[in-house]
Parts: sequence; structure tokens; C-alpha cells
Amino acid sequence: STKASTKAFTFEEVEKHDKKDDCWMVIHGKVYDVTKFLGEHPGGEEVMLESKGGEATDAFEDIGHSPSARDMLTKYYIGDLEGPIPERSRPSKVGRDPVRASDSGLSVYIVPVIIMAAIAFLVQRFM
Repeated sequence: STKASTKAFTFEEVEKHDKKDDCWMVIHGKVYDVTKFLGEHPGGEEVMLESKGGEATDAFEDIGHSPSARDMLTKYYIGDLEGPIPERSRPSKVGRDPVRASDSGLSVYIVPVIIMAAIAFLVQRFM
């Protein structure tokens, strides 16, 4: 669809597209059909499927996508969200799986610490 004739979708319409072979999501009020991108997503399709048929803005922003990833989104844009997102469909930070959330966050700190310890050990040993 062209910018001149932007299609509008209700959240209820978006919610129907919640399968691996038919996957839509809403990011910043825009609707994207990301079905063809699932297999190409660098973070794996599972990450994207968590937001299938729903609001994905927080998930998208929490990751910190690059400008090129943001540009890539335009390829999958199919229209704008019309009307509000029901409260029940808004992802809450509290509702996320705490085990998975802490696992992913913790590895961000542990891996560099292990690498630094290994470098310090090697420097001390061979210098």
C-alpha cells in the first residue's frame, strides 16, 4: 500500500494474525506483517513470536534496534492502528517471565566479566 492510501486496522483485526504463517504486530501505532521476516530475524523467530498479533513497541525498543533494523521495518509496513489498544493486550514489565528476563540481563554482565578475568589471567601469567 502507498503512503497516500494508508490502510487502517483495529487492534482486534491485528490480534487475528497471531500464527507463525500469519504474523502481524504493532510498533509505534503502525501495523507490520512480519510473517516473511520471522526466519530472517537475527534474534530468532521465537523472540518475535512472543509479540505476534499484538503490541510490540516495548519489546522492539527494549532491544535497542539499529537504524538499519528500523529502516527494514518499512518493508513490512501494511497500515496504521486505528483506535486504542485494549488494556489486556498491553504488555506489562511486571508480567514478563522473571526467570527469562533475569537470565538474558545477567548474561550481558557475566560474559564481559569472564572475558576480562581471562585476559587479566593471561596478562599476569605471560608478562
